[in-house]
Amino acid sequence: MIFKKLILFSYFLFIHNHAHAYIDPGTGSILLQALLGLVAAVGAYITLYWRKFKNFINKVFKIKKKD
Repeated sequence: MIFKKLILFSYFLFIHNHAHAYIDPGTGSILLQALLGLVAAVGAYITLYWRKFKNFINKVFKIKKKD
């Protein structure tokens, strides 16, 4: 039984059919928007935790902010 499943699996894995598929022009803009959104989210995350880190260091060393 396992041998039959292995044969069937290898048949579907190595026999290729042509899909005749394409990527439409809107897909590129969606990928670009996703990438830019990811960059913005990472930047916001880093900025938020950098400020928290700076405030913690200032409290530890008792450094006062200059206004």
